[in-house]
Amino acid sequence: MSTQTQSNLTAAPATAATTTRARWQPRAAAVVAATLLPAAVWPVAHALGAGFVLKDSTGSVTISLPIVLVFSLLFALLGWGSLAVLERRVRRAPARWTGLAAAVALLSLVPVLLENATGGTKTALMLIHLTVAAALIPLLRRTTGAR
Repeated sequence: MSTQTQSNLTAAPATAATTTRARWQPRAAAVVAATLLPAAVWPVAHALGAGFVLKDSTGSVTISLPIVLVFSLLFALLGWGSLAVLERRVRRAPARWTGLAAAVALLSLVPVLLENATGGTKTALMLIHLTVAAALIPLLRRTTGAR
């Protein structure tokens, strides 16, 4: 009888670890996808003529592929982090996070539209922003168990 009790006690932590791993791995994969998919857009847009040069009164800056990678990774991690916080703090976290993520994605387009850049650069940057959202939102939401 003590053997059965002992096996039940050891099974619970393994189940908790499995649940944590089951949620962690797909979320990490979502971050990787949201980082690498926009990196695939950049060279195609560049080959099609997008210069990725933003100009203002102080000069200009070129959005290079490493910049796309770093910012895509940063915002994907912020998305994961905000989902984790909402899951711990509010009811209906998946629905609220999805609304928040969609709003952030749409609001991220406003500065692109206001930039002094060519139409091709603006279009490519908007496509990169939307690619991050298109990868991250459904992949992270799927990890919540929400439908």
